[in-house]
Amino acid sequence: MVPHTVMDKNMPAGKSARRLPLEKIVGKALPMTLKGRIFIARHGETVFNFAKRMQGDKRDTPLTRTGFAQADAMGSELAAYIGAGKPLHLWSSPSGRALQTLAVICEHIEHDWHLAKHDPRLFEINVGDWAGRTYAEIMDETGPIMDLETSLFSVRAPGGEWYDEIAARLTSWIDDTAHIEGDRLVLMHGMSSRVLRGLLLGLEVKAPWNAPIAPSLPQGTMVVIENGVEQIVRQGGGTHHA
Repeated sequence: MVPHTVMDKNMPAGKSARRLPLEKIVGKALPMTLKGRIFIARHGETVFNFAKRMQGDKRDTPLTRTGFAQADAMGSELAAYIGAGKPLHLWSSPSGRALQTLAVICEHIEHDWHLAKHDPRLFEINVGDWAGRTYAEIMDETGPIMDLETSLFSVRAPGGEWYDEIAARLTSWIDDTAHIEGDRLVLMHGMSSRVLRGLLLGLEVKAPWNAPIAPSLPQGTMVVIENGVEQIVRQGGGTHHA
């Protein structure tokens, strides 16, 4: 049987793709550790979220009033949790919706938004040909696409990404930044943040997603993970998937 692998998306164009074995993220593993606490937040609600349209990693739309309120609430809770001006490494998905959310949070914690590192490995799941389309349109054509019990996709989008590929890129991010000491704040997305949390918590890998995935949390939620243990800093009230 051929080992399950994913493609290395960091290879230059025109080069033969290198395949990455997934042994270290398949099966239940010890939590992946970072030095210090890691605060993980989903971006606030966007106009696509409100309209129930797919965004994925490519489409980007601005926050709604609800989204700005969610960002404001997360910033206020984080400032109360750690104290304003305390040292904190800032990381964000390059998506505008994540950066908008981070800007509001930074006002509360008195940090310079411009110092945040933007890393494409923190992007949302790539939904391929579904990007920009409504959930209803897609389901009219293909039938159900969500697993209702887990709030995960049950069908891979044409030209899109699967959860083991998200796990591979996030494992790379963890490995490349593991030497950095101190607390960090990471602004991400619904699906990709669940995979990052799963990796840091050492959760079990289950078929058909082939990745460790943490339970769904409402939009506008922020958690903190330290030594493989997760706590909620601020509980949001949204319901959007990705």
